[in-house]
Amino acid sequence: MALSDNARGALLMNVAMIAFTLNDTAMKAVMQHVPMFQAMTLRGVLSTAALAFIAWRMGAFAKTIAPRDRRFIGLRAVFEVASTLAFFAALRNMPLANLSAIMQALPLIDTLVAAVVLGESVGWRRTLAILAGFLGVLIIIRPGAEGFSIWAGVGLLAMLAVAVRDIVTRQMSRAIPSTFVAATASLAVLVTGLAGTAFEGWQPVALREALLILFSAGMLIVGYL
Repeated sequence: MALSDNARGALLMNVAMIAFTLNDTAMKAVMQHVPMFQAMTLRGVLSTAALAFIAWRMGAFAKTIAPRDRRFIGLRAVFEVASTLAFFAALRNMPLANLSAIMQALPLIDTLVAAVVLGESVGWRRTLAILAGFLGVLIIIRPGAEGFSIWAGVGLLAMLAVAVRDIVTRQMSRAIPSTFVAATASLAVLVTGLAGTAFEGWQPVALREALLILFSAGMLIVGYL
């Protein structure tokens, strides 16, 4: 039985979330011993090379992209970089479980913005779910003067940047190969990581961290695609 667009999208999103969670876990472990920008760079070299090769093999670079879509791809790359920097900064300084819980608000933000900006139908049930979800996030981040952590705020910024990235992606033409978009995003993060190493420094990488970076890059490729 053929899947509907909604069912196919939901299935792919679940696969992506599993891959990103495994990627986050590996990078959390790596950044205990390797500087953040160095970890970004090493992972970015692997993921960008692989994604560029996949895009080339699928003929993505041969397709003509309209100027409107080029602007969206560039804007998406900007928010990809912003979300990665904020997420890694929070990931390095707070428990992964707490940060993951904050990121659970992403579908709620996406749904809300899709209704307001894109005019998509939401309905009262989803509206109530959004409100309930936001209450849950407030409980997690504890915005009171005593309970609030600056890194929870950085995690929220990461989540908002991802939400904007998703809305920008939704505006792109479906004719744009996903491999091209993924390779562009990975390249933008790689360049940012490489620039950051000039300030943070570079150090030798042990075998364990090297294997974790390799695993993380693999999961990132799956998640991006």
